[in-house]
Amino acid sequence: MIRKTCLLLITIILFVSFSNAANISKKVLSPIPDQDSDKWLLAHIDVETTGVIPGYHEMIDIGMVMTDLSGNIIDSLFFRIQAKHPERLDPGAFKVNLYNYKKWEESGALTSGEAVKRIITFTNRVRGNKKVMMIAHNSHFDSAFIDHLFRSEGRSWEDIFYYYVLDIPSMAWGLGVTHNQIMDYYKIKDEPHIHAGNTGAMLNVRVYKGILRYRKEMNK
Repeated sequence: MIRKTCLLLITIILFVSFSNAANISKKVLSPIPDQDSDKWLLAHIDVETTGVIPGYHEMIDIGMVMTDLSGNIIDSLFFRIQAKHPERLDPGAFKVNLYNYKKWEESGALTSGEAVKRIITFTNRVRGNKKVMMIAHNSHFDSAFIDHLFRSEGRSWEDIFYYYVLDIPSMAWGLGVTHNQIMDYYKIKDEPHIHAGNTGAMLNVRVYKGILRYRKEMNK
């Protein structure tokens, strides 16, 4: 009896292991950007929020610029999202984005459900059959808020985006410089003092292209 039980457990473990390996292989075997660049797009994303704690604070706008891997712009999206808890607005966030419930309402800010649908519809329309990878400045911040937004509506951002997320400062760091040095070196224009998702996303594109240019010049 004990032997049969052990054999059963071993069989289950091997089945689970091979199933996980198969799932991992599916991800690994996805088109490799360097080899199949025409099968990929980048979604340069920037979000503004009512604070820094996902799940307590909320997204109040999002800017998304879709590009190819060279940074050439294909399409863009921007809209505001109305906060469910405007009373949680952090003073520091207000200084950056000037969020105001009435102003957002008058400008046609979307509900969280409408926002998720708009992001999915836009991304699917632009990407066609290509894979899309998110890229952002301090990507853990933006992706955490997007993750919470999607989860609040019973959805997952991995339904439309690849599970890797690129981080612009880290990409610059990998070349031995900072993103600020890239901006200074190539005289890249910063976004306005009052931030919005669209201006932040466009800045991300400019810095990304600066990083590509710097890498190319390093390899000469």
